[in-house]
Amino acid sequence: MKINLYPVFALLLLSTLMISCVSDQESAQVIYDRDIAAINDYIEANNLTNVKEYNDPTYGIRIIWQEVSDSGVEIELGDTLVVDYTGKLLSDRVFDSSIETVARDNNIYTSSREYIPLKFRLGLGSLIFGFEYGIAQMEEGDKATVFIPSDSGYGRNSNGDIPANSPLIFEMDLKEVIPGPTE
Repeated sequence: MKINLYPVFALLLLSTLMISCVSDQESAQVIYDRDIAAINDYIEANNLTNVKEYNDPTYGIRIIWQEVSDSGVEIELGDTLVVDYTGKLLSDRVFDSSIETVARDNNIYTSSREYIPLKFRLGLGSLIFGFEYGIAQMEEGDKATVFIPSDSGYGRNSNGDIPANSPLIFEMDLKEVIPGPTE
């Protein structure tokens, strides 16, 4: 008597895929919870100037303002933003900056790069979600530190010196908001 093993293998494959999906979802939640705890620990351990704070309940992105300009110049989708920034990990290791002295002080200076404020159009998705989301909460002239859980950064992917599943910190100085198209 010959037994047909195809249905058994199909059932095993299907159950493995279902378990994998649940495991991926669970691990995403575990990573997110770990990121939030690490961000909270970092904030508690470091003395950050805090004149205003925002904590997004959906994405877990946390913003702590060091300076509020009260310029009234708010950001809209499609605006071009000019921002000085420094990006670092929760270990305080700087991985990028638009400021030459910061790059030199942290041994990441590259002579072929021009160190000027980043200029980009908001909403095109050219930057990681957490960076765009964080800066969109600011007004022209504000200075803030944005804490980004890994799923709103590079997620499960590494990027250069940034390991996978790394929460990120961006110190931002919003220099200018150039209004986008009005149509």
